[in-house]
Amino acid sequence: MSIYEYRPMMIFCVILAAALGAVLGSFLNCAAWRIVRGESFISGRSHCATCGHPLGVLELIPVISWVMQRGRCKWCGEKVSMRYPLTELCFALISVLCLLRFDLTPLCLRNWLFLCVLFLLTLTDLDDMIIPDGCHIAAAVIWLVFLPFTFAGWRDAGLHLLSGLLYGGGLLAISLIMDKVMGRDTLGGGDIKLFCVVGLYLGFIGTLFAVALACILGLIFHAILSGSGKAFPFGPSIAAATALMLLYGEPLVNWYMGLLG
Repeated sequence: MSIYEYRPMMIFCVILAAALGAVLGSFLNCAAWRIVRGESFISGRSHCATCGHPLGVLELIPVISWVMQRGRCKWCGEKVSMRYPLTELCFALISVLCLLRFDLTPLCLRNWLFLCVLFLLTLTDLDDMIIPDGCHIAAAVIWLVFLPFTFAGWRDAGLHLLSGLLYGGGLLAISLIMDKVMGRDTLGGGDIKLFCVVGLYLGFIGTLFAVALACILGLIFHAILSGSGKAFPFGPSIAAATALMLLYGEPLVNWYMGLLG
């Protein structure tokens, strides 16, 4: 079944994807907050980051709760960061775009789960300059689980696996050389492992584009924040470039190759 066959079905699926995306955005934001503080994100009730009061169901409705409470905690009155509704809206949009791009297919579910991982590691990297190994492991497991449903054959899957190994190993070698030349760390281990995972999903050409796009985005983010004195991690640039290539990489690559004749 395709969402494009019946318009009411498409509208229903888009609304459902947006609602589910907002809920997942809220969960991923909470998970990132807990991970960087060494807390478990699997157990324990959601609570106010300031006073620690457990939150009720009506305080956990994505976006709506923040608006109804005017951006403040119901119990202590402290301001609740705009990050909460923004992350919820952002992942709601990402979920809708994923659905519209891949339709109701196993590939849509696989890529949506991978986008969840990318979103989570973006938040942890922004918070504490770390990309948890669990994110790399989760992304690899998702890729493995969906192997029978998303590749034309084992040869195709093997080429993607080889791409991951080549990019991971190649960037590690380049990083070690640059570390020696510049006398400092140039690329974090988490970033290298992330590119290795990206190779699994995008293949050789797609990952090449993602590397180039990540570097461009990294330079842009650095230029924007250069006056603030804040360091901007590379992980969010990699995640954003990967998400763009995952969603729109095929037409982008075809367009670029067309320019080359």
